[in-house]
Amino acid sequence: MNFTMKKFIPSTCFLAFTLLMIFSVSSCKQAEPENYTEINWVSLSDVESLVKKKSKPVLVDVYTPWCGPCKMMDKKTFVDPATINKISKNFHAVKFNAEGNDEINFMGKQYANPRYDPAKATRRNAQHQLSSYFAVRGYPCLVILDENMQVIDKIVGYKTPEQLDVALAKYIKA
Repeated sequence: MNFTMKKFIPSTCFLAFTLLMIFSVSSCKQAEPENYTEINWVSLSDVESLVKKKSKPVLVDVYTPWCGPCKMMDKKTFVDPATINKISKNFHAVKFNAEGNDEINFMGKQYANPRYDPAKATRRNAQHQLSSYFAVRGYPCLVILDENMQVIDKIVGYKTPEQLDVALAKYIKA
């Protein structure tokens, strides 16, 4: 082998290796799913228009300020990266205080909490009319609405990220 051939083989191998790496990395980036850092919670008043723009089910986290398991869901489940991605990609996510004082326009009707007591803002309070409409009996309660805003399921109680993954799987289109 002459001198020029010795230089040619290593530089060709290096070039081929570099091109292979570039194509591998670029193809990985295209296949990589978008990663979310937090769940984009929206209001119930806004969700109807969002569903019209992008049709997907709605996940309503019905909570109360005094509910320990609700706080655990916020601190442990809703911060899990896989859970954040699953909810963000496949649902419109809503947080709803089941004993709050917000007036909400939902499906053409006004809902309120006429027996709300501001002195009990962080304790047990009267149930909001919309919480009654959803027939929520315990907290936390994840209400699943279809694209027509009809209740199709309720997931009651604290769920770990793994448990929530299993419960939500049947609502995710492949």
